[in-house]
Amino acid sequence: MIFSMTGFASTERAISGGILLIELRSVNHRYLELHMKLDDTLRHTEPLVRELISARLGRGKVECRMSLVRKTAASQSTQLDTAILQQLAQMTAGVQQHFPQSQPLTVADILRWPGVIESEADAGADPAESADALVEEVRSGIGDVLQQMADMRSREGAKLKALILERLADMETLVAQVKPLLPLQIKAYQERLTAKFQEVMKTVDDERVRQELVLFAQRVDVDEELTRLTAHMQEVKRILDADTAAGKRLDFLMQELNREANTLGSKSISTESSQVAMGLKILIEQMREQIQNVE
Repeated sequence: MIFSMTGFASTERAISGGILLIELRSVNHRYLELHMKLDDTLRHTEPLVRELISARLGRGKVECRMSLVRKTAASQSTQLDTAILQQLAQMTAGVQQHFPQSQPLTVADILRWPGVIESEADAGADPAESADALVEEVRSGIGDVLQQMADMRSREGAKLKALILERLADMETLVAQVKPLLPLQIKAYQERLTAKFQEVMKTVDDERVRQELVLFAQRVDVDEELTRLTAHMQEVKRILDADTAAGKRLDFLMQELNREANTLGSKSISTESSQVAMGLKILIEQMREQIQNVE
């Protein structure tokens, strides 16, 4: 099974005090590159998020966005923290003892004081327990979006695999077409060269001509190239069916296939084999473009 490096996943989780939003995006890249965009309230979870993502994704440029949308006052009941109010009263009385002319705090000043207004969800909550609960929510949420991402990348990978197999089938057809023609093409080319030699030189050593033609036939023989092409195509199929990361190995095989196609073209002695070499190179390039997205 192969996986695409392109994917998107998101989730919204209702948690105590608000809604946790998590979003993952990924595109192809040579290695795993993470970009984190987290709210300040979630910044302390970044090491955990990086660890979880790195454990599931091997390659790709991945962007992770996380934010915590707090509940508004209209959606939750609020109350005044009497302990903080008492502290404010004591501090105000102490200040006025030293500065009798100072203005007392207004109601607006008191309500703006940090911690004076607390939500129903926060009332009586242990800050340490709240932080631990948030971390667990982040862990669970990241697990959900990673699974969504894996499912999407798997579906995209299946499409890429189908496209690659289709190109391989076309390549096999081209090789099957040209392979039986090569001996006949070489023989016909030898006969044309012999006729030209005899026409130009009139008296020519037949044995010498035969030796030169044998050497020439060896130089233009592409049986080995066709054999390696077939072997490389079979290896591509094996990797596509293997349950391991395939992108880098497939990319290497595309280079090898292209090298053999180039050699086939350089040794061509007929229009048919030249067209086959060109067709192979086009198919290989089409596969290479798709493989750039394979993890």
